[in-house]
Parts: sequence; C-alpha cells; structure tokens
Amino acid sequence: MKGRLITMVIAGAAALQAWAAPKPTLLSIKETITDNSIVYPESFETDTKAMLQNWYLQNYTVLDADVEKRSSNAASDAEYIKRLKALPTDIEMPYNQVVRSYIDMYVERRRTLVEAMLGMSLYYMPIFEQALEKENLPLELKYLPVIESALNPDAVSKVGAAGLWQFMISTAKGLGLEVNSLVDERRDPYRSSEKAAVYLKELHSIYGDWSLAIAAYNCGPGNVNKALRRAAGDTGEKKDFWEIYPYLPKETRGYVPAFIAANYVMTYFKHHNISPGLARKPIVTDTVSITRRVNLQQISAVLDMPIEELRVLNPQFRRDVVPAMAERPYTLCLPSHQVYSYIMSEDSIIAYNSSKYAQREVVQPAEYREESAGFTWETKLVTKYHKVRKGETLSKIAQRYGVTTASIKKVNGMRKNTVNRGKVLKIETYQKVKVPLRDTGGDREVAAAGDNAAIDSPVAEEEAPVAKKSKATKNTAKEKKATKEKPAKKKAKSTTHKVRSGESLSKIASKYPGVTVKDIQRANNLKGSNIKAGQTLKIPTK
Repeated sequence: MKGRLITMVIAGAAALQAWAAPKPTLLSIKETITDNSIVYPESFETDTKAMLQNWYLQNYTVLDADVEKRSSNAASDAEYIKRLKALPTDIEMPYNQVVRSYIDMYVERRRTLVEAMLGMSLYYMPIFEQALEKENLPLELKYLPVIESALNPDAVSKVGAAGLWQFMISTAKGLGLEVNSLVDERRDPYRSSEKAAVYLKELHSIYGDWSLAIAAYNCGPGNVNKALRRAAGDTGEKKDFWEIYPYLPKETRGYVPAFIAANYVMTYFKHHNISPGLARKPIVTDTVSITRRVNLQQISAVLDMPIEELRVLNPQFRRDVVPAMAERPYTLCLPSHQVYSYIMSEDSIIAYNSSKYAQREVVQPAEYREESAGFTWETKLVTKYHKVRKGETLSKIAQRYGVTTASIKKVNGMRKNTVNRGKVLKIETYQKVKVPLRDTGGDREVAAAGDNAAIDSPVAEEEAPVAKKSKATKNTAKEKKATKEKPAKKKAKSTTHKVRSGESLSKIASKYPGVTVKDIQRANNLKGSNIKAGQTLKIPTK
C-alpha cells in the first residue's frame, strides 16, 4: 500500500510538471529545428571553373584567385543570430541548425562560387531590385536567383527549369514569357525578373506569409497546400513554413533556410575573408528596338564587338538569331556607346553576309535539268553594273546584291560611303550561271571555255551559246533525208500571260496544260529564266 502511494505521488508530480511546462512555441520550433537529411539546391553543384570563364567576369570584374586558401572565420551561433537579426529585411530571417548548415556550405566549401556570384551581382542585382521595387516587394527577394541559378542565366535544372529565376516552361508561358526554339525569355534578365516579381506577389497574396510564398515558388502551391492540410489536421490552425517543414518535399525543406543563408553570405562575405567582386570597368547598357531579323554574328562583325559580349547581354536569343519583324519587334541590349552605332549601321548589319544569315521567304523547287540540252548550272563570281538612282545609299545597294559596302568600295576604288546619283557601280557577287557541257566519249563535263564566261558579263543570267555541231555530223545523208521528209510546220497558236509578283517560269508553265518552260522560253526568245512582274509573255497552246 505504501509502495502504491509513493508511485501515485511520483506520477502526479510528473503530470503536474508536464502541465506546468510551457508548450512549444513557433519561435522555439524555428530556432531548434534540425534535419540530418538535407538536400542542397542544384545551384550548389555549379561548376565554378566553367563559371569563372564567363566573358563578363573575365572582362568586367576583378576576382581573388586565393579565396579558397583563406580562413572561413566560422562564427558562433550567437554571432550568426546577431548578424541575421541586424539585416534590414521585411522577411523574417530566423536562425537554426538547418540555416547554419547552408551558411557553412557557402562560407567554407563554396567560397569561389560566392565570389563569382558577387562579381555577377554587380550587373544583375540592379535589374532584380528594379523589378521588385515596381511591384512594391521586399528587396531581399533579389537573392532568390542566388539559390535558384547561382546567377547564371543559362542554368537549366534536371527537371527543365531554366534561367536566372528557374521557371518551368508551363509557368513561364502562363506568365506571358516567350519560349520557343529561337527565343527563351526565361533567360532574359529583364523580362524574367519582371514576371518573377509578379508571380511572387501572387503567391504572397494567397498565403499572406513570405516563408510559405517562397516555399510555393520552389515546389508549387499544390505541395504547400497539401503540407498545410497535413500539419493543421482537424484544428484548421494557420501554419507557417517551419510548422509544415516535415510535410514538405525534401528539396523544398531546405529552400527557405537556403534563402536566409544567401541573404547572410551576400551581406557578410567580408566577415569570412571572401573578397567582393570588384568592377574592372563599369558596364553601362541601353536597349534598341529591332524590327528586322538579324543574327548576333552580323552585329558582332559590323560593330566590331565580341560575340561573347552580345550573348552575355542577350542570353534569351538561344541560336544567336533575333527573329524580329515589323509586327513583332524585339529588344536588343547593347553597351550604351554601341546603341547609336547600331542605329546608324543597321542597313549594313542586315546586309552583311545576308545570303548566309537571311531566312528565305519563298523557295521554288528546282526545275528538271536536261543535260541533253548541253548545259549545267554553277555558282560563279560574276560582275554586275548598277546605276545609282535618286535616294539610294551604298548600304541599300549592298543589301540588294547581298554584298557588303566595303566590297563595293574596294571594287570601285572608293574611300567615302557617299555615292552620287547616276554613277555606275561595279558589283562583284556570286550567283548561279549556265555553263556548257562537252562530250568526252560518253561522259559529260563542264566545258573549259565556260569557266570564266560569266565573270566579266554585266548580265550573268544569260545562257552561254551552244557549241555548233561539226560539219561531218551536220550533213549526214540521214539528216538530209529526214529534213526532206518533214512536213511543213503549222503556225503555232498562243495566248498571253502577265507576270505577277513572285512567279517563275516553272510556276507559269504549270498553269497551262502541256506547256513546258522551254516552250515559253522559245516563244519569247528568252535565253535565261529571268522574268519581271508586269512583263507580258506569249504562251504557246497545244
């Protein structure tokens, strides 16, 4: 009996102690939470050696090559808490062992990565801040791309998220970003930052809590809502990120702690012997609206700019192509001093190697080639002559013939870019010309006489004359007999056809049953295939 009494007293005391002890608070959860199975974001796996080859980092910043050799100066928990508390942020930055693990990763094992990101931040942070300020959002959100992409606009995750803000294609298109084979606005610093700010604002309006909005940015609202339901149970109590932590996907559990660590390291890097990326020279940019299709290689050649610089400033153009049209202009980012140069040289830029970079709008299938006619086609350097008309410029003439202004000036011995009306210019360009074949005992080959026939001719499209048959072949008895037996030719019937824009001889012939290209050429005494819109042709009828 005495033993039972003692047991009851002990049990009662324990119950009283449990009742008197304070219940776990939200603050204590934030400060004491631990996780032994942390999954770090893919940005921690960034190849820093490759990142340091970035053209911008090499040409516009100065980095410390010995950053990995310096002491990390690890601080105590109390010091980390003090520093986080001192951050001028609207979003709460609590400290716990999960946050500590991310800080340690940055300041001890990924020091070169931090230094490279500090260098890139000189260019990207003002862009992020402008987009966030426009939506009246906390500016500390500018560090989300640090954990999303390590400030690499070309970053692509294992699941296909891309760009600085790591948008999936479906999310990007839902926000109005263009994603196709040539253009990916997820990689455009300006456009993606604008849409990221809009998206974050929408998420915060849903949850009213930045930790939940940031988590939803990473794993989607569906996963956050599911975690909230599981954590609340039947109580329906409102929860925050730290209370639903165990119910979130593993990758998302570390997302808010990583965001806190990114804010810490990008602010307190000096305390850990990490040198800031210093600007070697300022990069001041401006934009120009493009309404004609152009390749970055053309801009690079004419403006004498490194192609790498154009790609760094315009990562959204995936194949170096700006597919602009009058009805769909694109914005091109250039160093400020090059914007005026582009505007003044646009015609020359579009004309530069236009045959290589221009996209063909209309293509006619090749016509059937009858080698028995004694001809074949070859691409040759031909000379043409152009009489300058009123209002024509050298760049417009160069564009017409698919050559550069420099080549016209060189051929004509010109020093200036101005050209007077009425002047006849010599134009050297490549085009297909007809050359005669010769018989080599069963095999046909291009006649040597035709090798240079088109080079000095102003009308390169004309056919070379057919080689005359030998007298021995021409005057055989068999041919004479055949000539005598031929009936007299009836007068050929014909109709007329007015050439429309874009029509070719083959297209016209196809409209008249039984009529071939050669029939039309014969009826109109045409030696080549060149016809003009508005020209009236005789069409023989069968």
